[in-house]
Amino acid sequence: MLKVIKTKEKLTKWLLIGCCGCISLLGYGIYRTFFDMSRLPEGKYLTESTSPDGAYTLKAYLSDGGATTGYAVRGELVFNKGNKEKNIYWNYKESSADIHWQGKDTVEINGHSLHVPNDVYDFRRE
Repeated sequence: MLKVIKTKEKLTKWLLIGCCGCISLLGYGIYRTFFDMSRLPEGKYLTESTSPDGAYTLKAYLSDGGATTGYAVRGELVFNKGNKEKNIYWNYKESSADIHWQGKDTVEINGHSLHVPNDVYDFRRE
């Protein structure tokens, strides 16, 4: 009888671990597909602006989703020392980019102020 109880406990434990693993994989897949900013479409180049100290360049691109969706603007921060790039801005229903640097580490894109390099704006997270 004791052996049967231990077997049921082991089975329950492994089923729970398996379910948690499947839920984790599903959650990661949803994040990667719908919310990961590194997977945004490249788009057509609009404009760019360099920070006052020359450390960063913000490039803006216009993304056309086709007949079923509107335009979107993607902002890509370029680290001028090292040529590293990072998407920091993604907004839907925009077709232009108005970029103003408010200091060496703060940029305003279409009214959204971001402290670079850590802040990001993504309309999908509002």
